[in-house]
Amino acid sequence: MSTSPLSVERDGPVLRVWIDRPERRNALDGPTLEQIASLFEGLASDYETRAVVLGGRGAAFCAGADRKSPPGAARMAADSGATDRERRHAAQLGRRAARAIEGAEVPTIARLHGYAVGGGLALAVACDFRIAAEGTWLHVPEVDLGIPLAWGAAPRLIQEVGAARARELILLCERVDASTAAHWGLVHRVVPAERLDATVDDWARRLAAKPEIAVHMTKTRLHAYASVAALGDVTESDGDALLAASRIGTARSSFPMK
Repeated sequence: MSTSPLSVERDGPVLRVWIDRPERRNALDGPTLEQIASLFEGLASDYETRAVVLGGRGAAFCAGADRKSPPGAARMAADSGATDRERRHAAQLGRRAARAIEGAEVPTIARLHGYAVGGGLALAVACDFRIAAEGTWLHVPEVDLGIPLAWGAAPRLIQEVGAARARELILLCERVDASTAAHWGLVHRVVPAERLDATVDDWARRLAAKPEIAVHMTKTRLHAYASVAALGDVTESDGDALLAASRIGTARSSFPMK
C-alpha cells in the first residue's frame, strides 16, 4: 500500500500522476487535494514536462470526496478551534486543486476508467482532455447528498457541455455512461479498456512532440480566453456554500426524531 496519496511516474517529457488510494477507491481527502494542488502548481517551473496524465489506481478513476474523511472537515467543524479564515481555507481545498490542474501550463489528460464521481469528475473536467474506457460512468451526486456542487465544477461543466446538459448532470444527478458523455462533449474519446493506456499514451506523446513554445503559448492563451468568458466567476464562494451546507446538515442532524 502506498504511503502517499499520489504516485508519480516520469516517462521522458510525459508525467503520469496517479491518485493512489485504491483501498478507498481513490476518494479525495485533504492531503490528496493538497498534493494535487502543489504538484500541478509546480509545473509552472518544470520545463522538462511537456504533458501530464492524471489517472487513478485500482478499479476506478475516483470515487469523489472521501466521505469518511471529507477534505478539510476537521478544520471546518464549528468546534474545531480553527479561525474563520482557517475554516474558509479548508473549505476551498478542492477548488484550489481543480484550479491548479486547469491552470497548468502544459496539456493535461484525464485517464478515466470505472467511474468518476463528484469531486473526481470535477478534477477530470479541469483537465484539457478526457479519454475514457468503455463502461466508465460519470456521476455528480452532490445534490442528492444535500450539498451544492462546488470546486468550480459547475461553470466548467457549462463551458464543456452547455447549460442544458450541465443542469441535467447537476440537478438530476444522472449517471452518464462514457458513450453518452462523449456524445455530449464531456469525454473526447471512448476506447475499449484494453486500449485505454495505449490511446492515452499516444495522445500524451503527440502533444509532447509538438513545438514546445507553440503548445505553451496556445495553452496559456486558451486559458486566458476562458478567463475572459468567466468574468462573472463566483466560484470563490464555493467553499462558503460548502460551509453553509455543513452547518445546515449539522443542525438537521441534531433535531430530535419524532
